[in-house]
Amino acid sequence: MCRWEDLPEHMRCQAVRPYYEALAARQGMLLLKFIFDRIIALLLLVLLSPVFLLVAAWIRLDSPGEVFFRQERVTRYGRRFRIYKFRTMVKNAESLGTQVTTKQDMRVTNVGRKIRACRLDEIPQLINILKGEMSFVGTRPEVPRYVAHYTDDMLATLLLPAGVTSQASIHYKDEEKLLTESDNADRTYVEAVLPGKMAYNLREIREFSFVKELGTMVETVVAVLK
Repeated sequence: MCRWEDLPEHMRCQAVRPYYEALAARQGMLLLKFIFDRIIALLLLVLLSPVFLLVAAWIRLDSPGEVFFRQERVTRYGRRFRIYKFRTMVKNAESLGTQVTTKQDMRVTNVGRKIRACRLDEIPQLINILKGEMSFVGTRPEVPRYVAHYTDDMLATLLLPAGVTSQASIHYKDEEKLLTESDNADRTYVEAVLPGKMAYNLREIREFSFVKELGTMVETVVAVLK
């Protein structure tokens, strides 16, 4: 972790300080997390390369557009990066609706629905992990417009790299159903869904443990298989 004095100015607030101190006391586990992420991401990219190629070909055959969906997200210390995901929506989907996806979203392609169901669209994020932009476990990276709504407490989630999965992701795996029932998906996400997810994320930072993160990864696999 960087020194407190080197954090972005907007993160150096009293609401963030307790979370920073909790993580600073666990430097050894943070180093283990860093090493684990890089090694496992590299191994999985090699092992899953056949799946990677098959899904890429499936997407290209199903609908016009690029294989990857790349969108600007926010990660550690408020840095912006381009996330890698397999494209699950029609071309130029962002210009056709909200930045969150509802259950019956007409922008989602046929192949997109299938690979979303088993989280195969997340595989390319292994590239982001190798680049140090993400981690296996951590707060899901939001788009800048949603980060702009973060409270001072929520800024503490930017002390660690964004993650592919988390306890919040597991408990909110049916998030699309909540948004489908709303007449304004963006507002519902910011006012209802985001605060609920952040409560889980902040607790995970206060109680950070590498062993617990391994457990979260196992829980994620079980949830996907169900």
